[in-house]
Amino acid sequence: MRVVIQRTTSASVKIDGVINSEIGTGVVILLGIEESDGKEDIAWLCKKISNMRIFPDDVGVMNKSLLEVDGEALVVSQFTLHASTKKGNRPSYIQAAKPDIAIPLYESFVSELRRLLGREVQTGKFGADMEVSLVNNGPVTILIDTKNKQ
Repeated sequence: MRVVIQRTTSASVKIDGVINSEIGTGVVILLGIEESDGKEDIAWLCKKISNMRIFPDDVGVMNKSLLEVDGEALVVSQFTLHASTKKGNRPSYIQAAKPDIAIPLYESFVSELRRLLGREVQTGKFGADMEVSLVNNGPVTILIDTKNKQ
């Protein structure tokens, strides 16, 4: 699994011009899933995201986690995170999991993050054409790939 995490003061997802979900202070998580990903990737990644110290403390140092600031999360499926650009000018997405594998893993990821945060997690709609808007606070943008845990 690959994620792009962006710390935000506000974010929303529109589908067909209508706001589907929105959050205030928290993180937007763009989630890419590969065929080889599994439950252990979900557990590791959700724990990492919920405890990552990327929010400022009282003196402005990034010392607080999403849990500590009672932040919100917005998860958006993003198969293009697995684009291969080695050949030609058209990215290949063959590493991205097909919907029959990706959808259950996406739903499990959202459920596990919800469990760890103890609050509702907002989402986009898997496979939909979405407009994601956010105010990247910092800016803070973090990339994580579960294939690189070490």
